[in-house]
Amino acid sequence: MLAWSMRTTVRLDPEVAAAAERLRRERAIGLGEAVNELARAGLTRQREPVRFRQRTASVGLRVDVTDVADTLELLDQDDTQSER
Repeated sequence: MLAWSMRTTVRLDPEVAAAAERLRRERAIGLGEAVNELARAGLTRQREPVRFRQRTASVGLRVDVTDVADTLELLDQDDTQSER
């Protein structure tokens, strides 16, 4: 594996800087190495899938949708009335 490093300046959020500093002190490593370890841990972490939740809201229109054709016709009539 090729050893390649890049030197750059980054701004860390306070909680990220604190985590890196804590890791640096615990392991007696440099700050750059601590940031790299935290970044690698974040890259390999498995995220739990977010459960989908359908949200509904009342729009003031009550429609019986058991007959789809009638429902579509009602909606088409409503559209043509609002265009006038």
